[in-house]
Amino acid sequence: MCRRWRSSAPSSRRSPSSRRAARRSRARPRRRAARRSPARPSRRRRPRAPPQAVVSRETAIAASPRVKIETPRIAGSISLKGGRIDDIALVQYRETVDPKSPPIVLYSPSGTAEPYYAEFGWVAATGVTAKMPDAQTVWQQEGSGSLTPSTPVVLKWDNGDGLTFRRTIAVDDHYLFTIKDEVSNVGNAPVTLYPFALISRHGAPHVSGYYILHEGLIGYLGEHRLQEYAYSKIDEAKQVNFKATNGWLGITDKYWASALLPDTNAQLQARFSSNPVGKVHTYQTDYLLDPVTVAIGGTATANARLFAGAKEAGVVGINFPLAGLGGYNKALGLNQFDLLIDWGWFYFLTKPMFLGLDFFFRFFGNFGVSILLVTVIVKLLFFPLANKSYASMAKMKSIQPQLLALKERYPDDKVKQQQEMMEIYRKEKINPVAGCLPVLIQIPVFFALYKVLFVTIEMRHAPFFGWIKDLSAPDPTNLFNLFGLIPFDPTTIPVFGYYLALGIWPIIMGITMWIQMKLNPTPPDPTQQIIFNWMPLIFTFMLAGFPAGLVIYWAWNNLLSVVQQGYIMRRNGVKVELLDNLKATFARKAT
Repeated sequence: MCRRWRSSAPSSRRSPSSRRAARRSRARPRRRAARRSPARPSRRRRPRAPPQAVVSRETAIAASPRVKIETPRIAGSISLKGGRIDDIALVQYRETVDPKSPPIVLYSPSGTAEPYYAEFGWVAATGVTAKMPDAQTVWQQEGSGSLTPSTPVVLKWDNGDGLTFRRTIAVDDHYLFTIKDEVSNVGNAPVTLYPFALISRHGAPHVSGYYILHEGLIGYLGEHRLQEYAYSKIDEAKQVNFKATNGWLGITDKYWASALLPDTNAQLQARFSSNPVGKVHTYQTDYLLDPVTVAIGGTATANARLFAGAKEAGVVGINFPLAGLGGYNKALGLNQFDLLIDWGWFYFLTKPMFLGLDFFFRFFGNFGVSILLVTVIVKLLFFPLANKSYASMAKMKSIQPQLLALKERYPDDKVKQQQEMMEIYRKEKINPVAGCLPVLIQIPVFFALYKVLFVTIEMRHAPFFGWIKDLSAPDPTNLFNLFGLIPFDPTTIPVFGYYLALGIWPIIMGITMWIQMKLNPTPPDPTQQIIFNWMPLIFTFMLAGFPAGLVIYWAWNNLLSVVQQGYIMRRNGVKVELLDNLKATFARKAT
């Protein structure tokens, strides 16, 4: 081909633009030839088809013969046209907290609004002219019946040229499909083929858009370790290739995922890619295995596994000492498959937090109660540090008269006030910043709990008591419509609506925080006084949009802190003036 391009008219007779065009033309065949190298046969990526009219999911499913899938957690079907797994619904999970709402749809066939499917098979090596099964091939089911955990299905297709393809698909009672592809050769020549597997998703789905959560293409690929590509990132990169052993790859959502799990000893040529088709992109994770040559009269076999379901910690597996939740990660000997759940950089806090919540949930059956109990345990663990902090705050309260006397003695000399104040701190062995320690201790715990509530499916639609039906969602009540008495949603108001979400639990949290502030000594600096006075209100509005479970934790922690701080103040001989401070506050407001 390149010679034919070079045999055209001499470049010296062309204009500069013509010469540039010729160079571009000569380059194109080289790139095509490179893509057709045996290392990555070109048929792995299907030719782009013209855009088709979008049909409903039910219409697309009815358009081709299918084998039904029936398991305790999955309902769906396998398309005999193409042999694809392209119809999966997760029957144990619903779109809303209403148990009668539709189940979560994971896979949908081509031609629908959001095609998403897995495909397996063989790719012919360069020079092989034998017909191979593709997306238009109609397979035949051997026998009859549905795919269940106890009854695998077998599909068969004969290419009419000596090759017979047989595919055995099994499924367990959770979310794991096992695929065994066989090809028998009764032709007149050996055939070299590459086993492949792919997951394809057409169009970028709606994502949460939070920095702390990855949604998109993901894989743990041997020495390349964890690889995460958001949809926008792979759109820029177009294609990323890896050579790895002991890896897995797929596409993840917040709560659901689809992943290819090849044999841990397999040599993979893995790829993440994004290809524009019309106005949408097709996202794909795929791999090729080493080629196999099927001798005349011989048979070749390729094995593959597919995870398609909910990212349950006990099913996926959680790699943590004493966790006891091995799941697929342990059972299949996978490489860090627990990272399919985005535990984050602070996994050493996030995982123990989840395990603690899950432990108490097994006893009480309520994650809200688990949050309350874990908060008590955290308070006990940090009691020595908090004890020192509250003791220092108690001493601060005892020296308030001395600090007020300094203001009267040096009313116009701020420098002298500060010098004398520091001298008092030194004599009384008081750390003026010790009061910040309880808040600083809460920050990592707060973040770990936030992460657990946000990313783990166990928290999704987990109820507490009363009006809290989903601990992972904000409190549904709202002060600005009188907690539902007025049939109006204030959050729909343009510009300011986001700030008009203030439920009962955020208000409780703000009150407990304000009470805790009243236990502390009044800061001598007027600016600090203003900050401390406004902080509860600021936190009330700031946390109103956070998951209800997190707000409940903060309110409960504040209440425990008030009890703990009051006890330590009494033990240090300092009068607890909470009621007096509250009366003084309302008295000042009345005046």
